[in-house]
Amino acid sequence: MRIDILTLFPEMFAGPFDASIIARAREAGVFEIALHNPRDYTDDKHHVVDDYAYGGGPGMVMKPEPIFECVEAVRAMAEPSGRVVLLTPQGRVLNHEVVEELSREDRLILICGHYEGVDERVREHLVDDEISIGDYVLSGGEPAAIVVVDAVARHQPGVLGSDLSLEEESHAQGLLEYPQYTRPAVYRDMPIPDILLSGHHAEIARWRRHQSVLRTARRRPDLLANADLTPEERRLAEEETATD
Repeated sequence: MRIDILTLFPEMFAGPFDASIIARAREAGVFEIALHNPRDYTDDKHHVVDDYAYGGGPGMVMKPEPIFECVEAVRAMAEPSGRVVLLTPQGRVLNHEVVEELSREDRLILICGHYEGVDERVREHLVDDEISIGDYVLSGGEPAAIVVVDAVARHQPGVLGSDLSLEEESHAQGLLEYPQYTRPAVYRDMPIPDILLSGHHAEIARWRRHQSVLRTARRRPDLLANADLTPEERRLAEEETATD
């Protein structure tokens, strides 16, 4: 998979993309990331990418010309031309289903907005999708792009050590992940649950599933409406929410 990122501040990506899972995926050739600065597609000596808003108002707006010309040039650099995504608080909220959808693309082109946003013509005539990572405002789209890339990278074959990691983590099955423990079995008089030492894998799986249901009921009961639960699990969740 290839992801192209249009950003006014490419230096913001140096650390996150040069370490951990993303770095290993890039080194293995599974995942390709390219950064592009719209300032390079301006035709004035000051490389201006923003201007005052028509009609007045505070702040500046990103101009359409550098964005259009940058995207068009980037699309011509590789095949396929790619899905263009604007990172904006006005977009659809990123969740597990949206990440899975994006991860099936062969190529994404992410536009990092700044200032008061982008000229509306970019939304109407250039962008294929708009994504928000939550109901809050950031100083720019760069942190959002890092989140999108990290989430999407995990879904690429060979990036994680085991495909089971994707299946069992929070939100993958509509539930939060069960509690995890490692050695030592007892630390400062705090023992791990006995079931995890039993060696009964079926019982451990059942315990973990129930813990996922209970934890979701306590922390994110809103997720239960769309979760695929058995009648017993639904009863557990209802009992848990009733006691809160």
